[in-house]
Amino acid sequence: MTISQAAKNVCKVSTLATSKQETVNSIDKKVYIIGSDFAIKSQASLAAVTSYRVGGPAEWYAAPRNLAALEASVKYAKEHDLTVTILGAGSNLLVSDRGISGLVIATRHLRHSHFDPQTGRLTVAAGESIPSLAWQAADLGWEGLEWAVGIPGTVGGAVVMNAGAHSSCVANMLVSAEVLSPDGTLEIVTPDQLGYAYRTSLLQGSDRIVTQATFQLKPGADPALVVAATKQHKQHRLTTQPYNFPSCGSVFRNPKPHSAGWLIEQTGLKGYQIGGAQVAQLHANFIVNRGGAKANDIFGLIRHIQQRVQDRWSILLEPEVKMIGDFQPV
Repeated sequence: MTISQAAKNVCKVSTLATSKQETVNSIDKKVYIIGSDFAIKSQASLAAVTSYRVGGPAEWYAAPRNLAALEASVKYAKEHDLTVTILGAGSNLLVSDRGISGLVIATRHLRHSHFDPQTGRLTVAAGESIPSLAWQAADLGWEGLEWAVGIPGTVGGAVVMNAGAHSSCVANMLVSAEVLSPDGTLEIVTPDQLGYAYRTSLLQGSDRIVTQATFQLKPGADPALVVAATKQHKQHRLTTQPYNFPSCGSVFRNPKPHSAGWLIEQTGLKGYQIGGAQVAQLHANFIVNRGGAKANDIFGLIRHIQQRVQDRWSILLEPEVKMIGDFQPV
């Protein structure tokens, strides 16, 4: 495998995937990658690892804890002609009740972070929690991540979707990202190469996987002041958005200059419910699982909201939540 760095230094590495053998346990239906510390499992439930708490099983599921295991997972998918779906914190995702075919790779266990006080740069693995990083930076007196304390996701997902809040976003602070291609090549990319726009990038819909990212922050501030600002952002989230029921965060992108939540509320849909899925009373751009919801209930509610808002305002709301799998017409 060839690893390509930003300075175009090239080195050869021996990956565990090339020399590993597979064994199958017929009782629990796990495929073990010999010599590594993880297993590729079959028919693994995804409801427990998505913030909506809904969805069917993954045909195959892997949760690598290091880069070598991630590379092995990607190689396994390529050798077995499996479609790869990347799952971070599962906070911006709606998985079909029928599940997902192919291999689901969860990156949430890819964790490491390094704060460089000389440069003010934070290099962090894809699986690190965005809110946790915001608190770590605040405790150190590093400014720049206060806005992110309420973003319910991981670094990888945030880089892919250009997560943002309070007039700030990933694109404004990203220095570079490391991405893994299906052929095993690691590449360093810059924001200019990612085509960033509002809540999107060229990585969405691509087959490249974010493995880590480097952000530019501002060290040297009074930690007490940064912590106070971070707490203020967190409190704003708690008072304006529903956290008492499972959700995916904001469901729709804001069709500027309008707010999706305002359009939905003015259409009279607050509290509207299909099965166990409900338009949140606190914030209309949230759909919450009131208990026992199916993915198809949420999907049906998304479609209903789109239709009603389009009929009233001639605006088609674009989902921010990523919907994966086959959904039944509602």
